[in-house]
Amino acid sequence: MRADAPVLAGPVVAAPLSFHGDGELADGLVDLAVNVRHDAPPAWLARHIRDAVGGIAAYPDPREATGAVARRHARPAAEVLVTAGAAEAFTLIARAFRPRRPVVVHPQFTEPEAALLAAGHRVDRVVLGGDFRLDPAAVPDEADLVVVGNPTNPTSVLHPAAALTALARPGRLLVVDEAFADCVPGEPESLAGARDVPGLVVVRSLTKTWGLAGLRAGYVLAAAGTVAALARGRPPWAVSTPALAAVTACSGDPAVAEAAAWAGRMGAERDRLGGLLAAIPGIAVTPGARASFLLLHTAGAPVRERLRAAGFAVRRGDTFPGLGPGWLRVAVRDRATNDRFAGALRGVMAARGTEPRPRRGR
Repeated sequence: MRADAPVLAGPVVAAPLSFHGDGELADGLVDLAVNVRHDAPPAWLARHIRDAVGGIAAYPDPREATGAVARRHARPAAEVLVTAGAAEAFTLIARAFRPRRPVVVHPQFTEPEAALLAAGHRVDRVVLGGDFRLDPAAVPDEADLVVVGNPTNPTSVLHPAAALTALARPGRLLVVDEAFADCVPGEPESLAGARDVPGLVVVRSLTKTWGLAGLRAGYVLAAAGTVAALARGRPPWAVSTPALAAVTACSGDPAVAEAAAWAGRMGAERDRLGGLLAAIPGIAVTPGARASFLLLHTAGAPVRERLRAAGFAVRRGDTFPGLGPGWLRVAVRDRATNDRFAGALRGVMAARGTEPRPRRGR
């Protein structure tokens, strides 16, 4: 049940955090469960990756990719660590540091907490309610590692940069997951270029925008000492040559401009789809969505299963801490697909209203 204020829950010893959107997929279903923009990388990016395959006899050299990311965010190369996706970054963070009281702000992507638990940490949760807006005061002062997404998966809420920096302080590691930051034109609340925020670690992913889930490409931005600590905990040559080529290509000015143009188009379509879905009786759309997906709340009943029967895979919400079985995450696709989905959801909700109620026994 949605609460009206953040709730501190924990410590967490174990949780079913390993489910992801690809677990919803099956042949014949339209994929609205995975937040990856492309079925395949754009042709220009695929060429860069194919060209890099010619060099795989040599060991991977991350210097070019590291420099490209550093230029993209106006930081020294020593403050960049290229990773095999954001998931590797969360694992490195969990293994490199020994926080006394790590806190994860939920609902959000579950891999950071899963990585902390796997590394033997006891994790507290701050569970946001209402419209899932971050209240910095909800995070305990004693927390020496805090993880928060921006924009947050699955809520699609974009927190103000000022709310995030209010969490920073000496002696605390502040991990901001910006996997979906490039969904927001201009990235106004991103902290990727912030070098004066104590303890800040920004994690970025190229998977979502560029269709690289199978390649694993991302990076960490942090103080040089933090980057060095993370690098000490990983095996040599952790990122492949093709992935490094993708990071280099996606960090250049043409790619950044292309992503920004896509973000503008996607945002307009997301808002249109949100309006269609909000008009369906029994559906509540989490307001203020800024990423490439919407979080919906339905009033009971197996809506997700009936959408599958209608040909659509959506992401279940009950594996995200703080949500329950009435929540669904829906990826934004092209206009025609979105319209088909809205029609299917309207039909499912209308059919619910005509079902006979079970008789009560005496």
